Amino acid sequence: MNSTSTAGLPPKTRDALTAAQLYYLQDLTMDAIAHELHTSRSSVSRLLGHARETGLVEIQVKSPLDMPRQLEGDIRSEFGVVAHVVPVPDQTSDVDRLERVALSAARILGGFVDSNMSMGVAWGSTMSALSRHLLAKPTHNSTIVQLNGAANPRTTGLLYASEILQRFGAAYSATVQQFPVPAVFDDPATKAALWRERSISRVVEMQNSLDVAVFGLGSPFAGVPSHVYIGGYLDDDDFASLRAAGVVGDVATVFYREDGSTDGIGLNERSSGPSMEVLTGIARRVCVVAGETKLQSLRGALAAGLVTDLIVDSGTARMLVGN
Repeated sequence: MNSTSTAGLPPKTRDALTAAQLYYLQDLTMDAIAHELHTSRSSVSRLLGHARETGLVEIQVKSPLDMPRQLEGDIRSEFGVVAHVVPVPDQTSDVDRLERVALSAARILGGFVDSNMSMGVAWGSTMSALSRHLLAKPTHNSTIVQLNGAANPRTTGLLYASEILQRFGAAYSATVQQFPVPAVFDDPATKAALWRERSISRVVEMQNSLDVAVFGLGSPFAGVPSHVYIGGYLDDDDFASLRAAGVVGDVATVFYREDGSTDGIGLNERSSGPSMEVLTGIARRVCVVAGETKLQSLRGALAAGLVTDLIVDSGTARMLVGN
């Protein structure tokens, strides 16, 4: 409201502006305004109504429920990805935060699934939570493809990974293609040799022609520990090499830095996950993130161009865009 010059205004508009300034800017009661303007309380009420009707006063109600929509717009403007922000109270624990995001992600994901599609699915804490909340959407001629191996020196990983994959297959009436190889090979030469085997190269070719990929982000800093960092997949030398290389996270055991770069990260030569080139070549790449401790990993994934659709909790979204 502009009070610098009211001389040219009609008397009613001038009085309405004065009443609005006293009421909205100075917090005077209508009785106090009536006394100051030498009029009645009912006249002040009519003046305030006139101020609202003529646009002298604009009232906005800023609901916390509108905050996710604003954050989604901010993320799209800054990073060029479609964001789905899940409202989660700040005091929520990391475990409950993950469950809330996973629940929302499971419902959103159904809109990305159709018949005659192939979907790549990573394994991990986030994907395990998401898989428990999937809603049934029958399709035909669809395939769920495991993105990276799950075996390590202590276990084949088949039970853990297959449970996640089978939930996806059951929800979408899709066939499931497992990838029975180590998550991380001891020797790059062993990986190269195995990739030449027809039984393995067949799955690799399926990974190269996916319609959609769904994944969480591995992070050494996560509040809910990322499975690849606590499940016996990496030894002390591996952790030392990741620290030395400045790694902040991974997608399907493909490791990257906060700026999205992967050059010189030796562990990627031994990883069973699709290369960055393969991942970024998939048309839709759905990333599910819960918890501010994954912020660095999320920044790296966005910088690497790994994400087209982001499902994230509101606290992490605010930190991502600096709100």
